[in-house]
Amino acid sequence: MSSVKTPCNTRVRPIGFNPVIKRFMKKIYMVEDNPDNAELVVDMLSDLYDITRFSSAVELLTFLYKPDTEKPSIFILDISLPGMDGVTLMKKIKDEPNYNGIPMIALTAHAMKDDKRRFIDSGFDGYVSKPIVDEDILIDEISRVIGG
Repeated sequence: MSSVKTPCNTRVRPIGFNPVIKRFMKKIYMVEDNPDNAELVVDMLSDLYDITRFSSAVELLTFLYKPDTEKPSIFILDISLPGMDGVTLMKKIKDEPNYNGIPMIALTAHAMKDDKRRFIDSGFDGYVSKPIVDEDILIDEISRVIGG
C-alpha cells in the first residue's frame, strides 16, 4: 500500500486508487494508536470507504478544528488511547456542533460481557471488539450505524 502523509493524519490509499470513485465513498475518520491494528482496519475498509486514520485523539481534534475539514459519515474510535481515551474523545466530538450528529463506533479490546452495553450507554452508536477476526463484523456494524 502507498500512503500520503500529512502533519495531522495518514491517508492510506490502495494500489489502483481512483480519486473519482473515492469522492463518492462515505468518509470514515478512525483513531487507532496501534499501527498494526490501524493497518488491518484500513485494509478491510479501503475498498468500501474513504478512510482517514489518526494515531491519537489530539491528532483528530486538531484536524477537526481546521476550517475546511470535511465531515465524515462516521467516526471509529479506539477506546484505550494514550493521553485521552476514546470515551472522552467521543464526548468532545459530540460537544462540537459541526460533528455532534455523526455516528461513532467504539473499536476496543474491552470485550467482556457487559462492555458493549457500557460503551453504547456512554454514547457510542456501535461497538466492535478487537481483535477483529471477521471483517464482515466491522463492515456490518458500520452499515448498520450509518444506514447502508
